[in-house]
Amino acid sequence: MSVFSSTFRRISILGLLLAVFFSVAGAQHEHTQEADEYENGEKPEAEEFNAAEVIIHHVVDDHSWHFWSGHNGTLFLPVIVYSSERGVEVFSSGNFYDEHHNLKPEGYNGYKLEHHKVVLANGASTLDLSITKNVAMLFINAIILILVFTAVAKGYKKNRGRAPSGIQSFFEPIILFVRDEIVKPNIGPHYEKYFPYLLNLFFFILFGNILGLLPGAGNMTGNIAITLVLAVLTFIITNVNGNRAYWSHIFWTPGVPLPLRIVILPVEIIGIFTKPISLTVRLFVAITAGHIVILSLIALTFIFQSYSVGIASSVVALFINLIEILVAGIQAYVFTLFSSLYIGQATAAHEHDDHH
Repeated sequence: MSVFSSTFRRISILGLLLAVFFSVAGAQHEHTQEADEYENGEKPEAEEFNAAEVIIHHVVDDHSWHFWSGHNGTLFLPVIVYSSERGVEVFSSGNFYDEHHNLKPEGYNGYKLEHHKVVLANGASTLDLSITKNVAMLFINAIILILVFTAVAKGYKKNRGRAPSGIQSFFEPIILFVRDEIVKPNIGPHYEKYFPYLLNLFFFILFGNILGLLPGAGNMTGNIAITLVLAVLTFIITNVNGNRAYWSHIFWTPGVPLPLRIVILPVEIIGIFTKPISLTVRLFVAITAGHIVILSLIALTFIFQSYSVGIASSVVALFINLIEILVAGIQAYVFTLFSSLYIGQATAAHEHDDHH
């Protein structure tokens, strides 16, 4: 218990420091965009600040990764596109922009970037396989997971039979919490078969949520395509491992009158698909909404062009960042909890049959 309390204090202190950094850095990031509009000491013609455009630009996926204003502050990601006419072509997304980071209306080499998708200018269909900002975040998240848990595994082998130390002491209470409080109670004695997937699921979402709070970072877990894939994996594992009792309950429950069974059957079948849909939408909405709130608060400074509003919005954004760090953990917990619950419902009756 003392180890868990110590870990919780470390997470709280780390979360506070990160929240302060993210709030200040986020405001500074927006400020530099405005400051770069001044050249040679002269103020150019003022343009109306479009908060919606700024917010959407930070929330949606993109083929370039913007860190600070200017051409040199942008990482142009590789474009990989396939079409039946031209085959596979690879080039930098920087070819779509001019020196002022504006999209070229003519595109590049017969391709155009429209609504964050690469398409052929002649309208022919293409398959966009580019390394976008969210794809890059997936790679970063995976690398961090591999590095962290390789170190944890080495620490476990080194300290076998002794108290954990180093990075192992930080993550072991969290791993035990996922096992003993989420997975085991909902799946039962045969939880070991599903524990590796659920543990990876928890930390993948947790790390992705926290990394997404970094200034300029990709909104990975706020991308509905990624949350959908995670939900589909849970859907497949649940239904592939579902036993006879699980499927008979859906298609034909003994003792239920036939007319009522006919009425309930469509509801049961729809229920199979509403579970992954709820998992998908819950995580996507929670993370995206948090990003929009923080960006909206930062945008208030430039909408009102007031120091007092800027200070007030920065203070509020600081506390929202703290809440978002908490939400990052809660959403990882909730997604893993419901995945465990669905798997447990599909397999629990089998354990009951084995007992008899």
